[in-house]
Amino acid sequence: MNMKRSLLLGVAVALLAVACQSPRAKLFDPRQVSFTAQYNPLFDGQLYPSLILGLNNSTHQNSSANTAQQTAPEFTITLTAPADNAVLRVVVDSSALNYVTIFQEILPHRGQQYTFAPSLKWKYQVLRNLRHPGAVDLTFTCFINDEEVDIKNLHLAYRTVNECPLSLAYNGQTHDFRWLFAAYVNEDHPQIEQILTDIVAQGNVSRLSGYQNGAQNVRDQVFAVWYYALARGITYSSISCTSNPSPRANVQHIRFFDEVWASRQANCIDACVFFASILRKIGLKPVIFVEPCHAYLGYYTDRNRKQLALLETTITSWVDFPALERSLDENGQLPEAQFEKVKKYLSESDVEQYQAGRLDFDHLRRVVAKALFDKATEYDRETYTANQTNFANPEVITYQQLDIEQLRNLVQPIN
Repeated sequence: MNMKRSLLLGVAVALLAVACQSPRAKLFDPRQVSFTAQYNPLFDGQLYPSLILGLNNSTHQNSSANTAQQTAPEFTITLTAPADNAVLRVVVDSSALNYVTIFQEILPHRGQQYTFAPSLKWKYQVLRNLRHPGAVDLTFTCFINDEEVDIKNLHLAYRTVNECPLSLAYNGQTHDFRWLFAAYVNEDHPQIEQILTDIVAQGNVSRLSGYQNGAQNVRDQVFAVWYYALARGITYSSISCTSNPSPRANVQHIRFFDEVWASRQANCIDACVFFASILRKIGLKPVIFVEPCHAYLGYYTDRNRKQLALLETTITSWVDFPALERSLDENGQLPEAQFEKVKKYLSESDVEQYQAGRLDFDHLRRVVAKALFDKATEYDRETYTANQTNFANPEVITYQQLDIEQLRNLVQPIN
């Protein structure tokens, strides 16, 4: 019994001795290491999901890639090596927007300052579904040779995925981001397959064959897409403003392809995105022309990009075909007040035939749609011609000629 008591007493004394020991002295002084973590100051504390998603699979083989690399939403960490061949490990804790991210490097020379740009492991589906702005806290923990040296916290405001930066100003320079419009063009959207089936069923083309059958057939295919949008009833609606608090940011809210389809509403860039997505899917080469306060669509009528046609997509809102169809009387005719809305797009012969009951609503819709298509083709010709030098000058950032196919090496669709 005494032996057992002595043994227990010995264990207790040993545990007490361990508990009373001083903590092991740290090998590295945080003041010597000077660890910092910083978010790119260009973004003024604002995190843009659209930029992260759009550049996620970038190959940086486009002429605009340098701009993207210089202005990507990156984090930088900076520190001074406290020993030769020190092993640096930085752990970024998980948050609502990212998974745990571990970054590791060797620091060869004691006393030398090193800067790295670790890539965070983002929760991409979460970013894709962000429809309200909010805030996130990111924690960066620095380890040297497995010893925890310092912790830095970053508090960022994240924007909605619909918010697209147009330009950001920093240190007296303006950085252009209008090329990010290409991220909202989504030729991979699964809904497009059904839309293509519906377009062919409308009878304006027998098939959608891209550049296989010449320039006129290309125009016919674009008209078929145009007719679909008119029959769908896509009208003009501007919701470009956002709540972004940064005084250095010029941003715009852009609707996604499926939002335009479902709401039947679009402003100039929304409509360009909608049309360009379908044209890309059928193998055509769309271009978005961006001018101050406006955007319109272009497309090449030949595979070699020698002939360019234009299309003012907002003209789809000039006539609301679904509303007109709902107003038809028992004989399938438009009331006089409704007929006046489309009469100006008809020839005298068409007016006479319709009033005589020899022209049904479907035929009327096709004639009006073709007249509007012709107007949309010529609508921007003068401004395009006048500003060709601006489009060709990379220094004039308010004029952009965004060739979606060429931008695909830089910007991928936001899926």
